[in-house]
Amino acid sequence: MLNLLGEYDLRLDAKGRLTLPAGLRKQLDGELQKGFVVNRDVFKPCLVLYPMAEWEQTQSMMRRLNRFVEKNLEFIRRFMNGATPVELDPSDRLLLPKTLMDHVGIGKDIKMIGMMDRVEIWSKEGHAGMLREKVDLTALAEDVMGSLGNADAE
Repeated sequence: MLNLLGEYDLRLDAKGRLTLPAGLRKQLDGELQKGFVVNRDVFKPCLVLYPMAEWEQTQSMMRRLNRFVEKNLEFIRRFMNGATPVELDPSDRLLLPKTLMDHVGIGKDIKMIGMMDRVEIWSKEGHAGMLREKVDLTALAEDVMGSLGNADAE
């Protein structure tokens, strides 16, 4: 099970490639050769880099949706639109699709964030803006985590 952690400041090269940070390469060691899928995030203006095993799990969940229910089909259509397989080149670089980068406003300076089983890719400005958003973290933590109790502490 992946537990991707870390925050990385990067700069795209002249061809729009990013070098996967050494910290993430180390955490993804067994997954690197399998490739990735990059897609738009559902909620925020960023991209999500899925290791192939995680992408396959995500697709498996989506396959359980009844495609004869219009909301389900619309979600699948919109979620899958833009999903693109990407692989590391021999220099550990990823070429992100320009259409996806343009969609979320990614320029030269980016921020990569380890998010347990996937990696978010933000424009530097977009990430800073997200962090400035007013969120009552205490209330959010209680709403989201409060019902879990301490079962995992054992």
